[in-house]
This record gives sequence, C-alpha cells and structure tokens, in this order.
Amino acid sequence: MKTIYLIALSEWLYWIRSRLVIGSVLIFLVLLSVSAFFTSFHMDAESHVRMHQQAKADKTFLAQPDRHPHRMVHYGHYAFRTPAPLAGFDPGLDSVTGKSIFLEGHRQNTVMFPESSVSTDFGGLARLNPALIYQIFAPLVIILLAYNAIGREREAAVLTPMLALGITGRTLIAGKALALVSFMVLMLIPLLISAAFALVEGESFMALLMLFAIYFIYLAIWIALTLLMSIILKKGSTVLAAMTGLWFVFSLVLPSIAVNTASKTSAVPGKIETDLVMLKDVRKLGDGHNANDPAFKKMRQNILEKYNVEHIEDLPVNFRGIVAMKSEKKLAEVLNRYAKERMVAEAKQEKAIADYGWFTPTIAIAFASRTIAGTDLSNYHRFQKEAEALRYKFVQGLNQAHIKALSYKDDMNRNKDDKSARIDGSNWQVLDKFEFRTEDLSLRIGNATSSILMLLAWLIAISGLLIWRSKGIKS
Repeated sequence: MKTIYLIALSEWLYWIRSRLVIGSVLIFLVLLSVSAFFTSFHMDAESHVRMHQQAKADKTFLAQPDRHPHRMVHYGHYAFRTPAPLAGFDPGLDSVTGKSIFLEGHRQNTVMFPESSVSTDFGGLARLNPALIYQIFAPLVIILLAYNAIGREREAAVLTPMLALGITGRTLIAGKALALVSFMVLMLIPLLISAAFALVEGESFMALLMLFAIYFIYLAIWIALTLLMSIILKKGSTVLAAMTGLWFVFSLVLPSIAVNTASKTSAVPGKIETDLVMLKDVRKLGDGHNANDPAFKKMRQNILEKYNVEHIEDLPVNFRGIVAMKSEKKLAEVLNRYAKERMVAEAKQEKAIADYGWFTPTIAIAFASRTIAGTDLSNYHRFQKEAEALRYKFVQGLNQAHIKALSYKDDMNRNKDDKSARIDGSNWQVLDKFEFRTEDLSLRIGNATSSILMLLAWLIAISGLLIWRSKGIKS
C-alpha cells in the first residue's frame, strides 16, 4: 500500500512541476467559476422575478371588481414555473422550455418561452453552466493529466527497473489512479460549493451528494479509459491523440447523432397539425356559450325533469351556468387526452436520446444530472399538468358561481342591464395559490435510475478491462 501512495505522490509532484497542467487546471477553474457565477445569478434573478410575477398575478385576479362570472373565465390567470433550487448548477431544459402559461376557459394555451433578452444579456455565456463544464471540459483536464501516465515512464526508461523491483503493473496503475481520483475529488469541490446555494432554497443535502456521486462516476470513467489507453498504446502522444478523438466522438458527435436520429424515428407532431385534428373533436362537443345548442338538448330535458318545471326560466339555478360547466368538463377531457398524447410522444423521443447513454457516457451524465437537479422534461410536464389542474378548478369554480349566484333572467338580460348580470367579487376566491415545487428527491432518483445504471456499466466495464490489461504492462 505504501508503494501505491508513493507512486501517487510522485504523480502529484510531476503535475505541480508541469506548467501545462497547472495552466490547464487554472483555465478550467476560471471557466467553472465564471459560468457558476453567471448561471447562479441568472437563475436566482429568474426565480425572484417569477415568484414576484406569480404573486402579482394572484393579487390582480383576486382584486377584480364585480363582473359577470364568464368574463372572469376569459379574463384568466397566469401560472409561472419557478426554477428548481439546483437550476443554478444545471439549468437543464429551462433555457429551451417555457416559463409561464396563460390559463383561461375553453383552452389549454402553450407555455410561453423566456424573454429573448436572456441570451443577449450574457452573450456567449448564456448557455454555459457548471454542469456543462463538468460534462464537456472536465474530461479534457483528466486526459491532459493521465494520457502520459505510463508512456512517460517508458520514455524515461524507468518502467523496466520499476517492474524489476517487484512493482506490479496493477500496483503502478493503482498509484496513478489514486493520484487522479484524489485530483478528481478536488475538481468536484466547486460542484458542491456551486450546488450548496440550493440548500438555502430548500433543496435537500442528499440531492447534492447524489450530484457529487454521479459526476464522480462520470469522471472516474474518463480516468479509467485514459489509463487503459496509456497501457494499450505505447507513446503518450498517440494516447493523447486517441483520447482527444474519443472525447470528440463521445461529447460532440454521438450526442448530435442521438438528437437527429430521435427527431426522425420518434418525431413529435407539430402544434398546428395537432390543433387541426383536435378541433374536429372539439366541434362535436357543442358550443358551451349557447344554451340552445342541440348538443345540450338531452341535458336540458333531464334538468327540467329533475326540478319538475317546464321552462328553464323557472329553474332555481342558472341553466347557462350548467351548460358552461358541463361543456368545460367535456372539453377538458378532450384537451387532456391530446395533451397526454403529446407528452407521451415527447417522453418517447427523450428516451430514444437517453438510450444513447449506452454508447456515450456524456449523454448518460447529462440526463442523470438534470433529472437529479429537477430541470428535466418530467418536471416540465408536471408543471403543465399542475397548471391545467389549477385552470380547470378555478374555471369550474367560476361556472359554479355562474349557476348559483346569477339568475337566468339577469343573465339573459346582460346586454341590456350589465350591472344586474354581475356577481360579487368575493366569488373570485375560487383561485388557489399556485406554487410549483421541485419533485421529491426519491422520485427524481427513480427517474434517473436508468442513466445512473448506464454510468455504472461504463465504469465497471472499463475498470474491468483496465485491471485485466494492467497485469501485463511491459516496457
């Protein structure tokens, strides 16, 4: 064991003497620090802005004066998607998905995208974040440190004497690996510091440990792969060229291929195409604004029989409100069916991309990272579902007020006497407070399981090959 420590210490001393290594590490740390600052600053500002806008939207809705209840249905409300606490480390899909949605009766609107000023405010750093730095650039630092681990000993003609002294190949590799792993742990400390700000926002400490663990596995894969190549290939320059090529393929080429392939094989129908098909089903439901629509003829008869009256004017409730409520229920069922189909298609496309994690660990870590951070597609879909639940509840609450708080006679005379067709503003209290929170950590870990298993499979496979090949190291 002492020999392994000495080999690791020797490796550290070499790195300290190497200006190239020191320079590369400093560049990495500066890049990481700058990206962490800008990302944290931006996401923190976004979080405060969205919470302020949500509170303002709630206050504005509840402060509306006496109105016709159906006017409030169309007046609508806004729901804002507050960024996850760990979005400051890994924004995930935040930059490419909407942040707010306008909720109103009879429709499910598209989630609106962030303002275009976001990218111009920060220039080229707008999309650069700590997670991306670790996923793309950290492997390059490891390659730079490890590519000449064995070749340097060969070129200095000290490998043969070391082996002759009884230092086995596995001992040598263990010492080199220990040095690299200790350096990797130091590299991951900024990850904990960057993510620690999420604790203030309510994130659990276990989430930070999970992030540390998956990035530890990811970088350990690159350590094992570089050491393996340093055994297989004789010269350090050849190892550097080979590993740079693998980094280019794993980090840039294969992810691009994955996205393009999934877009074709698991294509998601466009919004216009979907809306045209959905419109045909919606038209079959009848016009909820027209109480005399034939679609509600049977319901009208049932209501009259229930209250034992002959005319809807004699009903103790407002028939127009009943029509609005029934129409909204049927419409929501159709809208939710199409929304579910779209979400399933999007999830299928995402899985098609995620499956490429078996071919490149870069995709596996990207999916695992944003899932643990709570910035993945699943959380975005959950926002849409929760926003729809809010929309349906307050719309139906207003329809209920339409039924009970406004008479049919006053409702029908609303164009002649608008004031009599208004109801008290206290009825707007049907609006619930909307707070979008990150999914529970146990659920996030469950969603990330497949990606984590991919990372573990990569580490086990490469480490196994490394242990096997290290036995036969030759000068």
